[in-house]
Amino acid sequence: MSEQHEDRAQDHVEDSLKQVMEIIARHRLVESLVHKQDMPRHELVETLVHKQNLSELAHKLDELHPADVAYILEALPPEDRIMVWDLVKSERDGEILLEVSDAVRESLIATMDNRELVAAAAGLDTDEIADLAADLPKDVVQELMESLDEAKRAQVASSLSYDEESVGALMDYDFVTIRADVTLEVALRYLRRLGDLPSHTDKLFVVDRDEVLIGTLPLKRLLIHDQDAHVAAVMSDDPVVFHPSDPGTDAAQAFERYDLVSAPIVDAKGKLVGRLTVDVVMDFIRAEAEEDMLQAAGLREEEDLFSTVWKAAKNRWLWLGINLCTALFASRVVGAFEGSIEKLAALAALMPIVAGMGGNSGSQTLTLMVRGMALNLISKENYKRLLVKELGIALLNGVVWGSMMGLVTYFLYQNTDLALVMSGAMLLSLIVAAFAGFIAPLAIVRMGHDPAFGAHVLLTFITDSMGFLIFLGLATFFLL
Repeated sequence: MSEQHEDRAQDHVEDSLKQVMEIIARHRLVESLVHKQDMPRHELVETLVHKQNLSELAHKLDELHPADVAYILEALPPEDRIMVWDLVKSERDGEILLEVSDAVRESLIATMDNRELVAAAAGLDTDEIADLAADLPKDVVQELMESLDEAKRAQVASSLSYDEESVGALMDYDFVTIRADVTLEVALRYLRRLGDLPSHTDKLFVVDRDEVLIGTLPLKRLLIHDQDAHVAAVMSDDPVVFHPSDPGTDAAQAFERYDLVSAPIVDAKGKLVGRLTVDVVMDFIRAEAEEDMLQAAGLREEEDLFSTVWKAAKNRWLWLGINLCTALFASRVVGAFEGSIEKLAALAALMPIVAGMGGNSGSQTLTLMVRGMALNLISKENYKRLLVKELGIALLNGVVWGSMMGLVTYFLYQNTDLALVMSGAMLLSLIVAAFAGFIAPLAIVRMGHDPAFGAHVLLTFITDSMGFLIFLGLATFFLL
């Protein structure tokens, strides 16, 4: 059912994008035709045509959710993107800026003056202001902070003081607290007086007079228990609790493990300082996944789909340069055996197979390792066992696929020694690849980077170089 809902939502936003692009195309066409016509009151007619299409486009944008507008902005080239952005109502600017990608947000902020930026951010919640502040010019941030009341200013400053990947940077300050010594009936009357609850409120936080968290009261319990019962008798006194310094990845795993909608955040003394909600956690997980995907592809930062050729090329230079160096090293390994290849031309045809199989096997191990490290499943106590397991898998695969490739080699070249060399090289290459796939992310973490950062480049370097070296070395020793 949820998959059908997601499909309908995706169809809706794609249909909206199509409609927006059609309006823009029609606007460009009509504007071009009118501009070429020689008629009375030409400027007036051109202005009316211009306003008609833009009015239709503005009306369409007003109907869309901020996230859908963000999707549309990311899918448009810069000139159309700016035109659409200018038509968005100013009171929606802040929400949409939070939804777009970092690269697109940067391009939109560049078109806005300080007054517009301050107005866009001032209408956001505290945690949202902190998220946006990182991308705003320093003078805008200073002006924004001065425009906030004292309490909100302190909350924003607190959020900005935490690492951007910590729980403290993700928490919000909009939550409902209640005392343990009141009845459920009193609690319900209190909620009715509030009139509205913060989004994603599935529980109330129970605190003492010093605002120290002592439990949580799920709304479900509030509704189904006897209204004369006290909160202390119904509440959960062992809730999942986070601290501001906790890593965001740990919180994300806890939300998934315990199916949380919201959770309290306390300081070192147990005092309630904020809460974490599932929507923020989902955004964090998505951002982390996108960052890992970019790093795995060798991109240093998020790239605008329509960025300039120069900017996009510079973003890709680092790992392309590193990959070129590793490829040159692998070519030198092959070059060291030029004499062997000249004497037995079959080596040139077979050696890419050895390296390719090694690369595939290593990628499988690498993927499992990166996933395991991301979920904190790999520790000092079990990594040796995992290494033995992966080497065992590589040994079994090496025997099976090496034997098969040996038979294929014999069938192709009618050379028993070459077939045995091919089988042995395949076996050793898969074992080396498994070890490389296991050790590469560990080495990268030891250097202080995300395990996905450049792991595939390092793996390719090892599997190609060692695959060529093993195969050509064995061939030279046993065949020539």
